[in-house]
Amino acid sequence: MRPFRSAAPSVLPQGHIASTEGDLILGQERPAAASLAGPGAATQNPHEHRFSPYDFNGGTCIAIAGKDYAVIAADTRLSSGYEILSRNMSKIHPLTSKCVLGSAGCKTDVDQLRSVLDIKMKMYHHDHQKEMSTPAVAQMLSTTLYYKRFFPYYAFNVFGGIDQEGKGAIYSYDAIGSFERTSVTATGSGQAYVIPLLDNVIAHRNRTDEKRDLPKEEVIELVKDVFLSCGERDIYTGDQVEICVITKEGIETTMFQLKAD
Repeated sequence: MRPFRSAAPSVLPQGHIASTEGDLILGQERPAAASLAGPGAATQNPHEHRFSPYDFNGGTCIAIAGKDYAVIAADTRLSSGYEILSRNMSKIHPLTSKCVLGSAGCKTDVDQLRSVLDIKMKMYHHDHQKEMSTPAVAQMLSTTLYYKRFFPYYAFNVFGGIDQEGKGAIYSYDAIGSFERTSVTATGSGQAYVIPLLDNVIAHRNRTDEKRDLPKEEVIELVKDVFLSCGERDIYTGDQVEICVITKEGIETTMFQLKAD
């Protein structure tokens, strides 16, 4: 027969208390149950672990429509949090010889979106033996984004080119495909910094002086100033700006150096 052992604590010298749960010292808290059980024991309160399939990699894209041209520009910095992953990552992707897509957001989703669009462009070219028109590509991009509306591409797009009449055409999108044709638009981490300037200088909103058609050379210089200013305020915009000018002759690309810090 096992000897009887009382669960009542017995007082020992020097303030020690012996009990069935171990010795304690007066004036000290009892260790948590997980600590007594060892490092592998589960904690008393559950810990929530979050996972997101998205990452915002920063960057700024702008698009401007002219009388017979369109300008799409974006910086080349790729970031994640406070870390610069690349200083030479293009956010601009030509879809035809007369239209260009600019995308900011999650790099992996942008790459996947580009792949899907390229496949659709090749299918159209094989079926019709010609390039898709710029308004048709704009509609196709909208339906492609809307198709993924329940698990959308984390890509924020500007699209532009030359339409059938030879005029500049710019389209602005949200993440699930809602779009509109406009004269100027921007997206990405620096959107809030560049839109007010573009609305005033390019779109000529809330101004009383006469609006004039800006030549593409002047617009290119304006784009450089816009990105220089944006890079001073937005840590995700910098390194270089890639400027694509689309005309009926094709696409001309130039690079402009920005701050690298």
